[in-house]
Order: sequence, then C-alpha cells, then structure tokens
Amino acid sequence: MIKKLKIRFICLAMAALFIVLAISVIGMNVINYATIVKDADAILTFLSGNKGEFPEMDGNVMQEHKAPDAPNVPDAPDTPKAPDAPRPFSPETPYESRYFSVLIDAAGKIIRVDTSRIFSVDSEKAGEYAEKVFSSGKESGFTDEYRYLQSNEGSNTRIIFLDCGRKLDGFYTYLWISIGMTIAGLVVMFFVIVFFAGKIVRPIAESYEKQKRFITDAGHEIKTPLTIINANVDLLEDDPEDADCLHDIRQQAERLTTLTNDLVYLARMEEADRPLEMTDLVVSDMITEAAAAFRGPALIQEKEFVCQIQPGLFMKGNDKAIRQLINILMDNALKYSPEGGRIAIHFGQNRRSLQLDICNTTETAVNGKELEHVFDRFYRMDPSRNSATGGHGIGLSVAKAIVEAHHGTIRAWQQDSNSFHITCNFPV
Repeated sequence: MIKKLKIRFICLAMAALFIVLAISVIGMNVINYATIVKDADAILTFLSGNKGEFPEMDGNVMQEHKAPDAPNVPDAPDTPKAPDAPRPFSPETPYESRYFSVLIDAAGKIIRVDTSRIFSVDSEKAGEYAEKVFSSGKESGFTDEYRYLQSNEGSNTRIIFLDCGRKLDGFYTYLWISIGMTIAGLVVMFFVIVFFAGKIVRPIAESYEKQKRFITDAGHEIKTPLTIINANVDLLEDDPEDADCLHDIRQQAERLTTLTNDLVYLARMEEADRPLEMTDLVVSDMITEAAAAFRGPALIQEKEFVCQIQPGLFMKGNDKAIRQLINILMDNALKYSPEGGRIAIHFGQNRRSLQLDICNTTETAVNGKELEHVFDRFYRMDPSRNSATGGHGIGLSVAKAIVEAHHGTIRAWQQDSNSFHITCNFPV
C-alpha cells in the first residue's frame, strides 16, 4: 500500500509538472510564432499599399506618399501644431527585408515580376510561387519560408512574398531548445521527486506500520481472554438454568474471535515483507468444491443457486487464500440476497486473465456512492442489518487483500437495479 501511495504521489507530481511546463512552452512558442506572422503581415500590408515597394528614403526617415501641395496657408496663431505621426517601422526595415512581388491579371497571366530586393529567387521561381498561390485562392499564408499577401490593383492582383527564413529558423531553434530543456527539466525533477517522495511518505508509512502492528498485537492479546471465556462457558453450560445466557455469551465470544482472526489475517496480508506462498493450483476444481458447500444453505433458504465453472483452469496462487476468498464472497452473496432470490458464481478465462464473478439479487438498488466503499473496513451498505446477517463488515476488505496479493483486481458493480456483482480478475 505504501509503495502504491509513493508511486501515485510521483505520478501526480510529474503529471502536474508536465502540464505546467507544457502550457508554458506551448504558450511561449505560440506567442513567438504569432509575433513573426504579425510583423510579416504588417510589412506586407505596408508594401501592398505602396505597390510592392518601400517609399523613397530621405536621410534616415521613410517618406510617405503625399498628396499634391496645398496652398500655403499660414497657421492660425492660437492653433497648436499637431505632433508627427509615429512611424510604423524602424528606418532599417527596408534594408533588412528581403521580398519579391508578382503582378497577375484577371486571367492568371503574369504581367510583371520584381525580384530586385532578393537574391535567392529568380523571375522563373517567383512566377512558380505566384501561380501556386494564385491558384490556391488564399489571401495570405506561408509557402516554404515566404509569407505572402494578395492584394488588388485595379483589375490585376499583386502577390508580395516576404522572406521569413531567418525568423522561422530562429523560431524552430527556440522551439527545439525549449522542448529539450523541458524534457531535461522533467528528467531532473523526476529524480528529485523520487528522492523526496520517500521522505514525504515516510510519516504515513510509519503510521501505517504502527497501525498494523497494533492490530496484530491487539489481536493476540484479545485471543487469550476469549479463549478463557469460552472455556468457562463450557464448564458452566452443565447448569440448565443459565443455558440461554451462556449461549449468548458463547455466540458473542465466537463473533469477537472471528473478527479478531480476520483483522490479524488482513494485517498480515498487507505486510509486503510477508508474501503468500504461491503454488500451481487446479483452480477450477478448488472453486467448484468451495462453492458446492453453499448449495445446501441456498436451497434451505429457497434461493436459486447457479454454478458455472470452466474446467481445467490453472493459476499460481495460495490454496488457503483462494478458498477463503470464495467463502467470503459466497457467504456475502448468501447473506444479502432476499428470500427467493438468486445466487450465481461464474468462473472462466477471459482473454489473458481468469475471471471470477459472483452475483446475487438485492431487494433495493445499490447506488454508485455505496459501490465505491464496499471494500472499506467495517463499511455496510445497510447498517440496520448488522445483527441479522451476523457479519462485521470486514469480509470484503479481506477479499480485496487476497485478490491484490495474487496481483489481481476486484470491483463491485450493478448490472441492473436488483443485481449486485463482485468480479475478480487474476493474471494467467
């Protein structure tokens, strides 16, 4: 149990760390890529408004296209002069940008190609890019490392391509570095979490071990007075006047003895350093024999008894533990099925596992919340039936411990409103 708790803690911590790092890396790279696209589209839009060219340069400032000079009218003396509008780009942008443009008529024929601002693309290659983009019908996007934009110039279409190769190379370099650093960080944090997980779980492990030792020690201490009580009852039963009282004493003492034995057995089953001795078992014959003992009580209580066991199946397990498992599950089905109900046990091979299913009818439906707790110690779905059934709510906890000791799984489920199932799967 402690080992499972430690593994679960490590898995949850690693999952949380992975989610945080993944969101961070994805977010940063998405923002990085969006910035590249946004900057490229801004340049392409600017070029599209200037027929595929940057405006002429005057010193270090881009000169925008101006309307014809208006008459020189002096400013009103009290009118403040408006500040200069901010420039959209750095003065270095025209020198840093590599681009080419292609003008196409309405019929798709290339009219003019301008590759003066790029060295790696000739007119033929530029025409191929333009035809490909024009036929796609997309207004903007990427083709190879070039970001393009289509715009109308009268009846013609101008397609401008901006070389984003360097920025995309930088983006992919950052992407792979961030992924690599994330993986390296996860590996490092895995060992850190594994190292500290033992220290974090240690107080729980110590408390759990103390609890198991207490149950074992208390069980041994309780056995002695119970034995003495039973012995004295045997001596006093010769007096018929006290027979009824002595019978009640013996019944309660036997109940306490059973409870004590179950608690001690459960504590031992959960001790990792005391595994069960496993041997090869003809499990089909064993289950058939153990289940047959319940046929008589079922018939006496007028309950239908169904037993379907696939013969000749083997498994590695503990003979005593498997018999106790069948006894617990069949006894539980017999106790909690109503008069005139049905009890069924099925056992067979299901793919790569051996499946044991024990079913009984119920008077009322079992809700999902109750199904989650049926294997908890001392849990009862119907506390009012404690005295009627004679159980003490620990049998299914022992059954679960036996199944898990055989590396199997156990679950409780409901097929319909009055059919309760407990299914165990054992590895072949």
